[in-house]
Amino acid sequence: MKALPNLLTGARLALSLFVFFALATAAGDMPGLEPSGGVIFALDRWAFIAFVVAAVTDFFDGWLARKLNATSVWGAILDPIADKVLVCAAVLGLLALNASPVIVVPAALILFREFTVSALREVTAGRGISLPVTLLAKWKTTLQLIALGAELLAATWSTLDLPADAAPILVVAILAHTLLWAAAAVTLITGAQYLWQARKALAAQ
Repeated sequence: MKALPNLLTGARLALSLFVFFALATAAGDMPGLEPSGGVIFALDRWAFIAFVVAAVTDFFDGWLARKLNATSVWGAILDPIADKVLVCAAVLGLLALNASPVIVVPAALILFREFTVSALREVTAGRGISLPVTLLAKWKTTLQLIALGAELLAATWSTLDLPADAAPILVVAILAHTLLWAAAAVTLITGAQYLWQARKALAAQ
């Protein structure tokens, strides 16, 4: 039972890869693969479902680790990696489906921050400096997942047997775009926080 949290984290990594490859294939961006209409619908539908399941595991693996007293160094390393892989997979998959500036700009900002902070952590770790995860950074991940889930819902709406009326689709799309821009803003703020922490710690050495 104590291995269950890490298994869920591993499942999140596997589902993340599926989300990206399914969306990229549905968009026709996988070399040598030209899916038919029915296959495209199925890929979009299952990509959305896989993302939702993967996002849910982000809550349960940490909760189970604490409840089962199964926290581990390996889990602490793997969990944030799985989060970033899921976010990046969904962002890149969405960009394959929709290259609209309303999505491209916040998506680019999110990717820029994630890779920059990861590189910053590598540099500071080499100097013996740890950058604690802030409370806002924890909420940032949740907001990113909700926003990306909403964007995927809007992008795959027609494949989910939902009402085809234009009004609900428009409402979901506007809400999704708003959440994505909010997530990008919070993501940049947390990046600035980590940069400030690193600067202070390095100056103190």
